[in-house]
Amino acid sequence: AGVPCMGSRALRHDAPMRLDHVSYAVSNNELSDTVQRLGSMIGAPFTDGGRHPTYGTRNFVLPLGDGCYIEVVTPLDHPAVDSKTFGRAVKRRAMEGGGWLTWVVAVDDITVLEQRLGRPASSGQRRRPDGFDLQWEQIGLTDLLDDPQLPFFVQWHSSPSEHPCVGGKPGTGLHALEICGDQERIETWLGAPLATALEQVNIIWVDADEPGLVAVHVQTPNGVVRLD
Repeated sequence: AGVPCMGSRALRHDAPMRLDHVSYAVSNNELSDTVQRLGSMIGAPFTDGGRHPTYGTRNFVLPLGDGCYIEVVTPLDHPAVDSKTFGRAVKRRAMEGGGWLTWVVAVDDITVLEQRLGRPASSGQRRRPDGFDLQWEQIGLTDLLDDPQLPFFVQWHSSPSEHPCVGGKPGTGLHALEICGDQERIETWLGAPLATALEQVNIIWVDADEPGLVAVHVQTPNGVVRLD
């Protein structure tokens, strides 16, 4: 898949993994308000990312200047929402009132994870409004459903120039993640220290009613904003 784009993390060709994006799930009737609220806080607009035909979901994306991006994803009235793991995860979070769904780690060789986890990765696809199909492989979604503190993994197969982080506003980036969870459990799942997977992104451990991603701190030209 190669390195997705020219952010500070993406220049690390020797890095076995890196933070790729964070995902916020909402119901369809909350999608527009959520996209406007988060975009206004960051000071940059989301754009229509298109549909995931395999999962019965669609998203809006906001590229950041550090090689990562934020997505707001919603379930559609489509049978795949209930039959595919990602669709079920998005629908469940949306029905719970919406909020942060997960953080996602990119790798250059997903076969390493297939061997460690003992199961194959699955193919992913998103068709943008311009007709272009983004393609990738992913693994770990079932584990996310069972244990929301865990990220899932992706290996991109589309050209680096088409990665959703392209076009990020200079001076923006993921500054910190607030996570309710167990560091040892997460690092065992990653197979590496958190510092290796996240590099310059800070982890703030918090208490919450449920494990998982609680909030995201984004660096903007006007300072750091907290998105919950």
